[in-house]
Amino acid sequence: MLVELVPLGDTVATVLAQNPEPPANQGEEFGKASPVALIVILLLAVATIALIVSMSRRIRRLPESFDDEQGEQAEAPEQRNP
Repeated sequence: MLVELVPLGDTVATVLAQNPEPPANQGEEFGKASPVALIVILLLAVATIALIVSMSRRIRRLPESFDDEQGEQAEAPEQRNP
């Protein structure tokens, strides 16, 4: 079989022993997070928390049911004066 022809231990050791160099357009700082990213993440977290608190307050102010308001409007339609 094909698997038996290539010794697995030697292949793994060869791949792990390689030390690839970064491409020319990428410096040693490539891929590292900047402090700006941390600030953006923290601002998004604060905005999300503020939105949740605001919506929770608005939901508490809602009436238990909207059925009564719709029934009253249907019984007493507005009168228009031409």
